[in-house]
Formats: sequence, C-alpha cells, structure tokens
Amino acid sequence: GDPTRREIFERLADRPSAVGELAGELPISRPAVSQHLKVLKDAGLVIDRPDGARRIYEVDPSGIGALRSYLDQFWDRSLTAFKSAVEQTND
Repeated sequence: GDPTRREIFERLADRPSAVGELAGELPISRPAVSQHLKVLKDAGLVIDRPDGARRIYEVDPSGIGALRSYLDQFWDRSLTAFKSAVEQTND
C-alpha cells in the first residue's frame, strides 16, 4: 500500500474520524482523503456511519480478521519452508 493510505488506516485504528478531521491532520485534500477511504472501505478494512451531516470512519474488525487470516497463510507456508530447509541442512 500507499503510505498515505496506511497513515489514514493507522489513524483510524487509534480513533474513529471524519474526512475533515483526517484532512486537517494530513498534507492532502479532503477529496484525496475520501478517495483513500473509499479504497479502504472497498477492501473491507474500514466502515462508516452517519453522524449528522458527516460520516465517521473506523476500522472494521471483521475486515482485519479476514486480512489476518489471509496473511497467516503466507506465514504458515514460510514457517513450513523454513522448517524443511533447517531439517535438510541438519541431515
């Protein structure tokens, strides 16, 4: 990922925020923040809810769980490959 998108995601992990709040904390425009949030939302990593005239974005715990499960597959494969390499070296 994009460094700005990661920054937005990390800020949302700290606390839910509106687009304007995020834009005020970052060196990018509100429309740019909105586009990053759309990508994160489409990926299932954030959700939003109405709060008056604005929307509040926050990390979606179920999306994070799905991402972790996906990444764990690679970790498991890497550990299995490492174990095989060590066992072959010891033979």
